[in-house]
Amino acid sequence: MREQASTSRRHRTARTTRRRVLATVGAVGLIGIGGHTAVSARSPPDCTRVLENVADTDVPQATPQPVDDDISMFRRGLRRYGYYPDETVPDEVRVDWSFPVNRIGHTAAKSTPRPTPDGETVLIASDTGAIHAVTPEGERLWTLETGAGNSLGFHGTPAIVGETAYIGGYDGACYAVDIPTGELLWRTSAREFGGSIAIGSSPAYIDGTLYLLAEYSNPASGALWELDAETGATTWSDDDIWGMPHPSPAINCEAGRLVSGSNDGVVYCWEFPSLERAWTFQAGGEDGPDGDEMAGGQFHLGAEIKGTTPVYDGAAFVGSWDGNFYRLDLEDGTEEWAFDTGRVIMSNPAVDPEEGVVYVGGDDNHVYALEAETGEELWSANVGGSVIGSLTATAETILVGSYDSHLYALEKATGERRWRVENRGHVTSGAIPRNGQIYYAERGVFSNYYDDDAETVFEEPGHAYCLVADE
Repeated sequence: MREQASTSRRHRTARTTRRRVLATVGAVGLIGIGGHTAVSARSPPDCTRVLENVADTDVPQATPQPVDDDISMFRRGLRRYGYYPDETVPDEVRVDWSFPVNRIGHTAAKSTPRPTPDGETVLIASDTGAIHAVTPEGERLWTLETGAGNSLGFHGTPAIVGETAYIGGYDGACYAVDIPTGELLWRTSAREFGGSIAIGSSPAYIDGTLYLLAEYSNPASGALWELDAETGATTWSDDDIWGMPHPSPAINCEAGRLVSGSNDGVVYCWEFPSLERAWTFQAGGEDGPDGDEMAGGQFHLGAEIKGTTPVYDGAAFVGSWDGNFYRLDLEDGTEEWAFDTGRVIMSNPAVDPEEGVVYVGGDDNHVYALEAETGEELWSANVGGSVIGSLTATAETILVGSYDSHLYALEKATGERRWRVENRGHVTSGAIPRNGQIYYAERGVFSNYYDDDAETVFEEPGHAYCLVADE
């Protein structure tokens, strides 16, 4: 672990936005996208209920879940903790049911199965563009085939509000689906997102409003979008993002911040709910790559930020391909500490706000438990392969998928292995514990995928799984 001020990396100079670049080369036809494009109908969301919920908690900034009982989203809530303190992980487990869902070789982390708030339905989005609804017992309720099947399907995770699920696809569109029937309620097209080629970001929901990031090519760039959840209409965007962002936005109403990262190695932060740009932070460091100019954007290749950034204790926690895991001050983006693993980090960290510990994995095949305040390593555990998906924390256990095709359960206090389950493909979705069951998904199985001299062969599809106690 190393500490440094790195003030020089905190704020970036003004850069050309994607809109200006496209205007320079004569591009036309983009709708509703700009450096800071506000729509006259925009009504900023009301954070009052979230702030009241924070005031009612005994643990400062704890709120690991949404305010309303009928809301569920990726990493469980707006602050993206991935923390389930009320769930118990069995001492021994077995596969209760599974079925094939993923067939695409794209190495991005797979969508995490999402139980509805009442636990009666589990939504599983596939990289083939299908959304499946099943009961906790594995009974199929419906399957919706979408236009995302013509690209790389879904890698984001649905946000669930009441009886509606919201999810972005790699066709560049966002979908709203009626959960009881599987009917499509609305679809905001790629054209309405200014020609987006993909949405890998999982939506954040607050007060009737959705936030997500969209990706663009020529030049490689991105935009943060605000949508009306009832209609799917876009109400605001900021396209001054570079590097085709994958992460999901994290929101801390108490601090008044929205945070996300991108493939240019930058963490972007906006004031919330005004959405004025607050600060940016460039990963890569003085000892890292100098970066390449690409269409007016400064890229630090090898510093990509793929993981979603949880916000806790007045800070944002983010891993980078530069091998560092950072704690950044939410107020101004100052680097408070950096933990150096020496290898790529692209997982979604988990935070235990009651213990003040953050958990993260990377390409060095290890999971780390770090003291959130200081970055001190409390323990590390070898999980046999790269960790690129989401870590999940419960009161006693860390659940984490590995590229060695296993799902691991680790003792939260020590990192000691409790059990592991062997699967077919790389386990890259999050694992969600609910009522004694654990839901997760894996990548399809391919041979020669990383061999440029041999033909890649699809061997078998990746499955979605449900584990139960092996009594």
